[in-house]
Amino acid sequence: MANTGKLQGKTLFITSASRGIGKAIALKAARDGANIVIAAKTAEPHPKLSGTIYTAAEEVVRAGGQALPCTVDVRNEQQVRRAVEAAAAYFGGIDIVINNASAISKSSTLKTDMKRYDLMQNINTRGTFLVSKACLPYLMKSDNPHILNLCPPLNMKPLWFSNHTAYAIAKYGMSMCVLGMAEEFRDRGVAVNALWPRTKIHTAAIDMLYGPEGELYSRHAEIMADAAYAIICRDSKAYTV
Repeated sequence: MANTGKLQGKTLFITSASRGIGKAIALKAARDGANIVIAAKTAEPHPKLSGTIYTAAEEVVRAGGQALPCTVDVRNEQQVRRAVEAAAAYFGGIDIVINNASAISKSSTLKTDMKRYDLMQNINTRGTFLVSKACLPYLMKSDNPHILNLCPPLNMKPLWFSNHTAYAIAKYGMSMCVLGMAEEFRDRGVAVNALWPRTKIHTAAIDMLYGPEGELYSRHAEIMADAAYAIICRDSKAYTV
């Protein structure tokens, strides 16, 4: 999808943007000349994962955008609020939030320990709620504010719960944030939407779950970036759940 320039000067707060889908969205917006807040945990090189908030920031600048790397664990309210305040001060506001941070474990109920359950709940559902809540005062001052969560449509068929109930609960929590906030902030002009692929997208999570062969059966992250771009460029008052 070709860039249109509609995001020039807009500020995007993207969680988990140091690699994968988050970084792909950041680079897509950067080609318009957008300001990108790279809110992620990886400040130092990881032995198994490529990219840090600083290397992602360098790529954003090379793509034509401005970047503010922020060390953020979305489970940590103080870190989230500090990053949001820094972003608003540095760029003059926040126009778009991409809730991309997520934890995954497709384990059955008996094989899901509570530490893993809490991790998924605290990153997926609570983290999405926290980041959105912290950014909303700034979003409501924007002329075209968007929140975009990377989460699935609510499907109540048992098939989507039976093999990984804990993960389904955590991801559906993100989906419920979309439905609730879309209605709550509709009159304030804030669009709240969800984006979810119909096929696997190649990320570090796919490598973890399926090994090196996972990439052979996956689409690249750029297709998600194109889809996200199409959503967040639309009129927020007319295009919300």
